[in-house]
Amino acid sequence: MRVAVVDIGTNSTRLLVADVERGAVRELDRRSQVTRLGDGVDASGRLGEEPIARVHATLAAYVEAMDAAGVPADARLGVLTSAVRDAANGAAFTETVRERFGIDARVLTGDEEARLTFRGATHDRDPSAPTPLLVFDIGGGSTELVLGPDADGAPTFHVSTQAGVVRQTERHISHDPPQPQELQALAAELRGILEGAVPAAVRASAASAIGVAGTPTSLAAIVQELEPYDPAKVHGARLELSQCELLLARLAQMDLAERRRVRGLHPDRAATIVPGIVILIEVLRVFGLDRFEVSEHDLLHGAVLERASR
Repeated sequence: MRVAVVDIGTNSTRLLVADVERGAVRELDRRSQVTRLGDGVDASGRLGEEPIARVHATLAAYVEAMDAAGVPADARLGVLTSAVRDAANGAAFTETVRERFGIDARVLTGDEEARLTFRGATHDRDPSAPTPLLVFDIGGGSTELVLGPDADGAPTFHVSTQAGVVRQTERHISHDPPQPQELQALAAELRGILEGAVPAAVRASAASAIGVAGTPTSLAAIVQELEPYDPAKVHGARLELSQCELLLARLAQMDLAERRRVRGLHPDRAATIVPGIVILIEVLRVFGLDRFEVSEHDLLHGAVLERASR
């Protein structure tokens, strides 16, 4: 079955067109554009006109790609996450996506987002790998934390936290480069959010971790100095906590212009990569882990598999 899923997130808008057969996903087209839909939502409570226009322009291009790939009209799904959940005009934005672009758009709850992310990250993973497994997804407005699997392959614990690269940048970072006290305040807030959201026994139980989405994949690309970006080399890469700490020290000393020139880092992610690394480091520390695996398979793959199963 040929399926297309668009993930309209707080920081980026992504597309996956894939054929799904017997639970296997074969990617035909995958795209990502930093659209920063969540700009200002944390303060104003509303999606702004300029961010909405950026998303609409990206969706127009994605619809052309779906048409070219021959995706049936009833197999085009849109999943909308933190920024739209939090915005007063989120429902109106969602309706526009449906009507204007012909995409079956729906706003995911935090629980749904966590479940689909876990499914996407683990559907093709070695079942003998150490468990409980933590899957973490650092988004623009929220971070999903999911542990599992149970006997049926489903999560045993999941939570969506109000911590993301756009939200925390707006709350804490006002200098370029960021000042040490700003990063310290960000880390302290994150630690409190994570410890409050995940019981100590759950945190102590994690045996291994998978990181998905822009921050982990960007770090894997930076470590390997990938230009151009190569998903095959990013997927399955393993990073140590100590490597992440060194990358944070390196990138936090640079201003935005310098970070845009870092080999392996997409220039559009330069504005939020430092808060993203802080979030990633705090996740590992709170769960008592010193390494993680990077996955290219995330919410998009989980949504594709669920759509095909219907």
